[in-house]
Amino acid sequence: MVLVAVAAPAAAQTQRESTDQVARRLLAKEEIEAVLLEYGRALDARDFAAYSALFAADGEWVGGFGSVKGPASIKAFMEKNMGTNGNPTNNYHLLSNFVIKVTGDTATAWSRWAFVQPQQAGGAVIAQAGRYDDTFVRENGVWKFKKRTASNDTGRPTGAQVRPLTAPESPSSK
Repeated sequence: MVLVAVAAPAAAQTQRESTDQVARRLLAKEEIEAVLLEYGRALDARDFAAYSALFAADGEWVGGFGSVKGPASIKAFMEKNMGTNGNPTNNYHLLSNFVIKVTGDTATAWSRWAFVQPQQAGGAVIAQAGRYDDTFVRENGVWKFKKRTASNDTGRPTGAQVRPLTAPESPSSK
């Protein structure tokens, strides 16, 4: 006797995402990745107006400096802790390993960061590294950080010396 299971394919079909749902989810992931990268660009440029605009109206930043809520407060907090005179030492962040999960108009993300500092003697060091744990919300059609938690996994290496405003000339350029 042969039994044929007819209901199984129908049940599997209802659990699958439609092509439209898959497209929306992938587009959301791409938009969130752009927010993650813009965060790094704005932070490194010390553009705290653009930086704070990446947070929802009640968005929260949590990290080594403390925590703060709301774009205006985040902007003032970062200016106080990082200054308003640009980035004279040309340090920067490397952002990687994005893991983004979208559920409708909310999402979570996990990623890695490394803080790179040019050195007085030339070259650069990874001065600190860690991870971000994020929650996102779509606010007025735009993905924003609902909460960003920055955690340090390493500290500054012993002997690291930040490059001054004007780096010394290398022997090969004389």
